[in-house]
Amino acid sequence: MKIDRINEHILQVLKKDGKITNTVLAEKVGLSPSACLRRVQELENQGVISGYRAVINSQKLGKGFIAYAEIGISPHTKVAQTQFEEAITLAAEVVECHNVTGTFEYLLRIETNDMAGYKQFHSEVLGNIPSVSAISTLVVMDSPKDDRR
Repeated sequence: MKIDRINEHILQVLKKDGKITNTVLAEKVGLSPSACLRRVQELENQGVISGYRAVINSQKLGKGFIAYAEIGISPHTKVAQTQFEEAITLAAEVVECHNVTGTFEYLLRIETNDMAGYKQFHSEVLGNIPSVSAISTLVVMDSPKDDRR
């Protein structure tokens, strides 16, 4: 699918406000409402827009501690990877899991209430996954840019 200047503008506006009405979106991008709706539907049909969601402020829910954990696994087998991924999908504290290249195999974004909650997650969840061989934690102090919020 070709992403022209207008489609790019539509995507930028929707990324900032997925609840915007078609009429207001059409005004912002300089199209008639019917033409704008056709473009949005085509972007959805082609999978460029894969869904709409609510952005949750985790701090308002008491999840004030954010950390990224680099996870090493051993042995380096598909079975070990699958075992790790299955265990992590059950962990509510893990809001992102990425299989990455480099020194570690996975990068996790973890949100807990506080440091004590993270310590409990570290020992009771990560510590109980047999394939986890290394954990390196980076604690988020501030997020001057976070397009997910």
